[in-house]
Amino acid sequence: MDISTGLGLAFGGVVLVTLIMMGGDLRMFVDLHAFIVIFGGATAATLIRFPLSCIFHGLPMGMKYAFTMRRWTARELVDEIANLADVARKQGPIGLEKVDVEDPFLAKGMRYVADGYDATFIRDSLERDRDNFLTHLDEGQKIYRAIGDCAPAFGMVGTLIGMVQMFANMTDPSKLGPYMAVALLATFYGAAVSNLFCLPIADKLHLKLVDEEINRSLIIDGVLMIRDAKSPTLVREMLLAYLPERLRHELEAGGEVAEAAAA
Repeated sequence: MDISTGLGLAFGGVVLVTLIMMGGDLRMFVDLHAFIVIFGGATAATLIRFPLSCIFHGLPMGMKYAFTMRRWTARELVDEIANLADVARKQGPIGLEKVDVEDPFLAKGMRYVADGYDATFIRDSLERDRDNFLTHLDEGQKIYRAIGDCAPAFGMVGTLIGMVQMFANMTDPSKLGPYMAVALLATFYGAAVSNLFCLPIADKLHLKLVDEEINRSLIIDGVLMIRDAKSPTLVREMLLAYLPERLRHELEAGGEVAEAAAA
């Protein structure tokens, strides 16, 4: 689980509730008018912007990956693929069938290698799988960003409606306060939904999309090198290019130390 997403949302909610309780109670900030304007308006705008298929794919997938963390980092993937290359070199491709690989995408590539598929088929299949996954993840971040963009706008719409109702009842001073509260609550709902939930989720999904693109491309190259019977050392050296420069230097330095110790 990606702890930072849950912690951020929980901490933001605690901050808002604390500020509300310091000057009143939660019932003052519950309003059906503002709720309908924000969530109804944002839902309507999202349905207009995106096809239903994108919404059905993007919303649940975005929520899932906003709260989950990849089991393997790029550095761990390099080590795992190098180990698999060592198994394939010593036992042949058939030896890969006995290895338990946790990452589903990497496990799929190892099955292809063990079954003897040619390199073109393996590349095309894995790249298609990667691109479809990234497309759905990108749809998710676009949908959450769209909701985050339109929620404050519908908050302003709710505010304008509340002010029109307030000015229409100027002859009754007892209604001015409630109508003004309704108008301001719409803006509050829109700002909170946008800046505490939707836009941060969209940014998190964008970062995960970039990470997944790098990691899955790394896996594809690693699988193809294992398919071509490259040595584990060469596989590791080639895949280090996917890592950040700092990590590359650390691993290269560690490898030099290990070689010197072995000598």
